Amino acid sequence: MAQDPRVALQKAEKALSGAGSGFSLFGGRQEKYENAADLYIQAANAFRMAKQGKEAGLAFEKAASIQLQHLNEPDDAANTMNDAFKAYRKTDPEDAARCLEKAIQHYCAKGNFRRAATHKENLGELFEVELGDQGRAAAAFEEAASWYESDNAEALANKLWLKTADLVALEGKDYYKAIGLYERVAKSSIQNNLMKWSVKEYLLKAGICSLATGDIVGMNTALERYRDLDPSFTQQREHQLLVDLTQAVSDGDQEAFADKLFQYDQMSKLDKWKTTLLLRIKNGIEETGEDFS
Repeated sequence: MAQDPRVALQKAEKALSGAGSGFSLFGGRQEKYENAADLYIQAANAFRMAKQGKEAGLAFEKAASIQLQHLNEPDDAANTMNDAFKAYRKTDPEDAARCLEKAIQHYCAKGNFRRAATHKENLGELFEVELGDQGRAAAAFEEAASWYESDNAEALANKLWLKTADLVALEGKDYYKAIGLYERVAKSSIQNNLMKWSVKEYLLKAGICSLATGDIVGMNTALERYRDLDPSFTQQREHQLLVDLTQAVSDGDQEAFADKLFQYDQMSKLDKWKTTLLLRIKNGIEETGEDFS
């Protein structure tokens, strides 16, 4: 039979009260605090089994506080705060974020940037999925990417540079930043036999962001840059699509723009990200006509 979480919590509270009271002339206080922390963790796990995320998170936080303040075990406290993050994640995502940030600060202070990056990536996913906050998600992914990069984990860093770029572009506030990130990963991947097949996708996304700025001169310059980076790009359908869309935008011809997209979509299905950005560009043509360029 599963442990009653309320009973377990009462035991933990009683143990903590006992650890902090009376004299300790013959030692034993540390053991009492260790027991109290263990009992809070037991209570937290019982609450998790009962699907009571908030109560579980609170109990984990109490255990972490004991580990940090009374037992001088910052590593254990950071791990317990990560457990609190997991408990809070679905029911109280802001509390989850707060707990994970504390764990991340500890790992950074120790110089364990690989572990900090993993948790920062988890934090970005929380912002993106549970809270729907693209701005905070992008910032978290970007910081995690820089930490992975500093730890020579290029593949992990590139994955998060791309996630950052995707979110920044969707937010629509800084297309040039997104362009820079896509181009950064494309340059990193072009010499990698396992990754170079993806370069055309990164350049397509960078090109779409260039079109979204409305700067046709800049777009044509970007296309030249992409041809220099990857001469084989000129043979790809992604390159032809960007050339055709650039011409349609320059001409203020939203019908041609839509037709080129339709033709491309018949062969290579456009995903949600591309559809969202391309619709913005198309709407820009409709709004401004010949003056768009």
